Amino acid sequence: MGHTSLERIIALQKKTAHIRNLCILAHVDHGKTTLADCLVASNGIISSRLAGKLRYLDSREDEQIRGITMKSSAISLHFTTGGVEFLINLIDSPGHVDFSSEVSTAVRLCDGAIVVVDAVEGVCPQTQVVLRQAWLENIRPVLVINKIDRLIVELKLTSQEAYIHLQKILEQVNAVTGTLFTSKVLEERAEKDAGSQSSCTENESGDHVYDWSAGLEETDDSDLYFSPDRGNVVFASAIDGWGFSIHQFAEMYSQKMGIRSSVLLKTLWGDFYLNAKAKKIMKGAQSKGKKPLFVQFILDNIWSMYDAVVTRRDKEKVEKMVTSLGLKVMSRDLRHSDPKVLLSAICSQWLPVSQAVLSMVCEKLPSPAEISAERVEKLMSVGARRFDSLPDKTQELKKAFLDCSADETAPVIVFVSKMFAVDSKALPQNKQRPLTQEEISQRRELARQRHAEKQAATQSAESLASGDAGGASIPAAPAAACVTDALCTQTEALSVKTTVEEENKEHFVAFARVYSGVVRKGQRVFVLGPKYDPSLALRALPEGCSVSDVLPSIPHMSCCTVDSLYLLMGRELEELDEVPSGNVLGIGGLEDFILKSATISTSPACPPFTPLNFEATAIVRVAVEPKHPSEMPKLVRGMKLLNQADPCAEVLIQETGEHVLVTAGEVHLQRCLDDLRERFAKIEISASKPIIPFRETVVRPPRVDMVNEDLGKQQKVAVIHQVKEEQSKNPDGVQVDSSGLVSLTTPNKMATVGVRAIPLPEDVTHLLEDNVELIRTMEQFNLSVREGKTLVISQKILENIQDFKVKLESHLQGHKWRNAVDHIWAFGPRRCGPNILLNSIEGYRRPSLWQCLETEKTESSTLRDFDNSIASGFQLATLAGPMCEEPLMGVCFSVESWDMKISTPVAQQDSIDEDSQPAELNDEHSDASPASANRSWSRAEAAGSSVDCYGPFSGQLIAAVKEACRYAFQAKPQRLMAAMYTCEIMATAEVLGRVYAVLSKREGRVLQEEMKEGTDMFIIKAVLPVAESFGFADEIRKRTSGLASPQLIFSHWEIIGSDPFWVPTTEEEYLHFGEKADSTNQALKYMNAVRKRKGLYVEEKIVEHAEKQRTLGKNK
Repeated sequence: MGHTSLERIIALQKKTAHIRNLCILAHVDHGKTTLADCLVASNGIISSRLAGKLRYLDSREDEQIRGITMKSSAISLHFTTGGVEFLINLIDSPGHVDFSSEVSTAVRLCDGAIVVVDAVEGVCPQTQVVLRQAWLENIRPVLVINKIDRLIVELKLTSQEAYIHLQKILEQVNAVTGTLFTSKVLEERAEKDAGSQSSCTENESGDHVYDWSAGLEETDDSDLYFSPDRGNVVFASAIDGWGFSIHQFAEMYSQKMGIRSSVLLKTLWGDFYLNAKAKKIMKGAQSKGKKPLFVQFILDNIWSMYDAVVTRRDKEKVEKMVTSLGLKVMSRDLRHSDPKVLLSAICSQWLPVSQAVLSMVCEKLPSPAEISAERVEKLMSVGARRFDSLPDKTQELKKAFLDCSADETAPVIVFVSKMFAVDSKALPQNKQRPLTQEEISQRRELARQRHAEKQAATQSAESLASGDAGGASIPAAPAAACVTDALCTQTEALSVKTTVEEENKEHFVAFARVYSGVVRKGQRVFVLGPKYDPSLALRALPEGCSVSDVLPSIPHMSCCTVDSLYLLMGRELEELDEVPSGNVLGIGGLEDFILKSATISTSPACPPFTPLNFEATAIVRVAVEPKHPSEMPKLVRGMKLLNQADPCAEVLIQETGEHVLVTAGEVHLQRCLDDLRERFAKIEISASKPIIPFRETVVRPPRVDMVNEDLGKQQKVAVIHQVKEEQSKNPDGVQVDSSGLVSLTTPNKMATVGVRAIPLPEDVTHLLEDNVELIRTMEQFNLSVREGKTLVISQKILENIQDFKVKLESHLQGHKWRNAVDHIWAFGPRRCGPNILLNSIEGYRRPSLWQCLETEKTESSTLRDFDNSIASGFQLATLAGPMCEEPLMGVCFSVESWDMKISTPVAQQDSIDEDSQPAELNDEHSDASPASANRSWSRAEAAGSSVDCYGPFSGQLIAAVKEACRYAFQAKPQRLMAAMYTCEIMATAEVLGRVYAVLSKREGRVLQEEMKEGTDMFIIKAVLPVAESFGFADEIRKRTSGLASPQLIFSHWEIIGSDPFWVPTTEEEYLHFGEKADSTNQALKYMNAVRKRKGLYVEEKIVEHAEKQRTLGKNK
């Protein structure tokens, strides 16, 4: 097929039913970009000989060097099948785990996906991730099993073995889909049951047996699975340019053998064979030891082709095959020394992969007009809001989504999934266009005129020079000419400078899709941020208002004009005037209105789309600074641009003033730093070593010591000495009893606080981590109640909070946790973290944290003065722990006593100041508390109240609680928690030992190892500390000569077993570890590294033995 003109594509954009929006998803190195090359080559954009080598959609230099895709890029292709023309908007996405956020941005804009699986490696970790992402976004996948040539050339399987191997791969993929489907059905069933139980009467008999499979049997899931006879599977080798679906061979053999193609379609895949005598297709090939039809009719032909062309290079057989297939192969290809060239020349004509894949896509994937109602409701329901709780006008927009109409009256709805940076040179308006014949003739005429003028000028100058009278004026003319020339060159230089600056400027293009209406150039639209609430806007805006009216300002909503629209063509952009619904496009001029993603609409009732699901967590942080301090503004601007251009990267300024870049992994970090240097900041920068996050926690006292001796009766005298030393360390006003209760008095001796630290069960910590948003909602509700306002919470969120409370109560069982859930004072740090402050003060009943669940008001509970100071002190204590100023995790601080001897006027004055505090302290950063305390102090001074020399009492109480929490924490056995990666490594048997060596050297722990069926590959699952992961992938590749490659995904936080403050105390420990006990303590090593980085005191001996060194020269 020749190159498609822009006019043809614009015409096809208007036929919504003939548009297919799809993305290519797969694990890294499974052949996505090579397959995309084959599809692009079918449109004549690149040569079919270069398909697979050029990697056209990998337009970045580092993508070409590394050989992996790092960003999703789109291209529009034209395809004709059965006389019908289709427009295919294809998005190629990355497979590397660090760039899985790019996959999320691509999946949101599509209606279907091509899932590519390597025929040798099968289903890999990232394959499961992309199948889950496609499932969550309700898009329909089709399957391409790629690299089948490896089964022939590398694994040297017979066609029969290959058939069994391909069956297993299909089973693996269908197993992943089945798991996703089962979990969804069971969730829906549980919800339905919960609803019916609450509505049904109680007098039913209690002997009902729960049948978990009932929901599964009722639901039809047959259309979910991949099966070649359904036409949603293509077998291919993209690098050799061939691919087929069973449909093609069914058509071919039905003509040859006279069997109906519908019969062949059902029997070509499966346990069927051909009985040559009876000329019938029979069942039971495996039991009778016969060749299945798939092997006999399809695989044997491909195997014999490879055998003749690649293995034996049998020229006669090749020529025979070419003539029998009726193909034309150039003599140049027949003579070529590389057999692969001849193979791709034959296969790309016999079984072109683009034909097989694109016809499957057009047949099996839905058009934008076929979007399901379930998907629309999911997209429109932000957060925990249900679709039916949205305003009526918003619910009416569902029809616009489903119609996907391009009428004038239809509201414009566009979703921008990411912003990507483009050089000015790449924009169509700045590109050099080929000149038309008229322009060429005009320029030729101009050049002739200039030439004629120049000749005339030189002739007149010569005639003047020959005349005697003009002698005096001769020197003046060249001088004047010099001046004008100099001016011309100056102005030229200036204009060149400005154009260079313009060219170097980065432009942002929004990667978007139109869901309804027609987007036009110069159109005014609303830009709705992710937190926009349509119900608020509809109340504030006048009825029937449009974007062009002067409107009141509404939070998270702005108006802008669409500057330019682009057709995305891989490395190129083509300018458009309008884009109808159902198309993927680029929008220019939105960089000042959109940070990463947004919803664009002409209707203020439109809700923001649900946020994208990012699989990767940004965990790797580095501090960045310019080489030359004077270039700091350039770095700040560059980091802002990088933040906008990358969906997953985060940029922040820490309390220390460092500019920190947070990325998803090592490869992602490297790409971000390269972008900063070369594109956005264009300065030399230096990056620190990665800042590794840790958490601090306490554990129960251990039962055995470091040599596994029981810690009961055999403790020696050394322990008593140690306890005495520890007690002497505590400053005045701090008392620690044997049970770990810390009592601390404020400097003015007006109040005493008693705090105890208790380790939280692991399940509770995980529960708190998973429900951050719910805790934040509860905190906002309680704040609004304190301020006398009411915050409306949807029924679904209330149900979730109730579930959360029930789960918390079920995990906090036992004598010491009795009624603990009702006595929770606050969560921290930042009021929503995985630590708890408990109110265990006798006789103090404060308003419950679960006020949003209470139906009737309880009057008996009131806040004591300075209640907020206790909570603020706890927030500060949990934000930076005593070990190395890292946040705490999984710690419960129980306030057991709080005595105050303060006079009433001061209490009243300070409690007035307290009322103004919650608003500031409830901000996400609880670090604000000292500042707000200072403000209250100045107010108190102005009022002339009795403030003592230690400052306002609320500030003293905050500091006292913070210190009490820190001492209570230190009174228990302290531990560091490290961030852990799960690591999946695929390796062959011969390099297995080296993989284990690298893992053990880096403190890794192997969880399981299993052999992949039908291959010699092992899959090793391990956990590895993030602190030890830098350079891990490179080291594994070096040690195994590239035969093993790891996938690292952030998993969880894990307590490091060793005590960072451990010293030998018992005789056995002295015997085992020696007096100095200088064997490496991993926790101490990490703790000291963090303390050094933060400039805190580190207790270490720099010089052990300070004897003077004498050199031989001095001794003479």
